[in-house]
Amino acid sequence: MPALLQIRNVPEDARRTLKARAAKSGKSLNAYLLDLIEREVGRTPVEEVLERVAQREERSPVSALEAVLQGRDEHSRHGHR
Repeated sequence: MPALLQIRNVPEDARRTLKARAAKSGKSLNAYLLDLIEREVGRTPVEEVLERVAQREERSPVSALEAVLQGRDEHSRHGHR
């Protein structure tokens, strides 16, 4: 069942901007804000992504820069420009 969420002390400029963006999208302010909330909830927080990356056991033996430079060297050795 949906819950009621109330936000207090929203600056008038912010409210006007949000209302204008909602109108431009063809939505009510309520529908626009619900879409914003759903998008935010669906996003994986950066901290969580970084934790996952840090926990990965696979590590490349070369840096990304080294891999690019090696690829360029191979490419030029084979006569490609």
